[in-house]
Amino acid sequence: MRFAVYLPTYAWPELDFDQAGRTRAFAQKAERLGFDALWVCEHFLVAPGLYGAVWMSPLLCLAHAAAVTTRIRLATGVLVLPYHHPVTLAREVQSLHHLSGGRVVLGVAAGWDAREFESLGIPLAERGRRTDEILAIVRRLLTERDVTVEGRYYQVRGLTMEPLLPRMPELWVGGGAKVRTALSPDKTYMDEAVLRRIAGADGWLARAAGTDAMVKDDVAAVRAHLEKVGRDPASLTYGHLNFVHLVDARDRAAALAAQRPRFERVMGAHRSFEALQQSYLMGPTAEIVERIAGLERAGIEYVVLAPLDYDLEQLDRFAEEVVPRFARG
Repeated sequence: MRFAVYLPTYAWPELDFDQAGRTRAFAQKAERLGFDALWVCEHFLVAPGLYGAVWMSPLLCLAHAAAVTTRIRLATGVLVLPYHHPVTLAREVQSLHHLSGGRVVLGVAAGWDAREFESLGIPLAERGRRTDEILAIVRRLLTERDVTVEGRYYQVRGLTMEPLLPRMPELWVGGGAKVRTALSPDKTYMDEAVLRRIAGADGWLARAAGTDAMVKDDVAAVRAHLEKVGRDPASLTYGHLNFVHLVDARDRAAALAAQRPRFERVMGAHRSFEALQQSYLMGPTAEIVERIAGLERAGIEYVVLAPLDYDLEQLDRFAEEVVPRFARG
């Protein structure tokens, strides 16, 4: 098992320079503690029913983290591809690659928030096709000269973006089942288009908005699809992102009481607290460790732990109370 962490980039209404500046200390500490990567989120509008928070610009935050670290990998987890033009995105990924010494991990997904799509003038119904087209163009722009693509949404004619990368950055695809809500169009099962996208990636990041059973079913679905298309299922890295806040309480009720305000601040209060418990890592630390162990037994081999605020103490607790319970990958 390998562990990474989310870089807290919460754009709280009361965010000030001192709080935002804690991303520097967080990134440096995560590197010292040996975490595999810093992952960043992309949502620029509050999504009622699923998130009560928004996040700062993911690529800008990773560039900041690159400047204050030397080894830890820098991952978008995930970048919503339809929000970006493939030409400018290729340049930003290329720039981050060079500024970080080649530490970029490109995690992508199609997105789901209708209000974010509407604010950008992009029909939600186009998200999947745009994602595939953008990904194909970015892959070529980063590694080829004289690129010409006549796509449905984007046209590139004879374009070379120097300096080319020696290879495409490690590519992860996010997606999977989500607990049903009227506020999201996503399904309670793994979509076929997402499976096809995963089949062309290096890693897959199972979403946090499902249940344990959903994540385990998604692992089986991904493995079955890879076998179907002739790819060795063992050639993919199986990851899972989840939010967590460790507390001292050993009693479940006391632990939940301490965790509840932090979870509801990030997730909002549109879903019941019982619904939040279905998806996110809550309860005493021993229960959280066992839940991760259950996912490991189901095939998850990479976990991204997402703190709920800028609390640096949570990094120490992840490193001391969770990571040592598992064999390092």
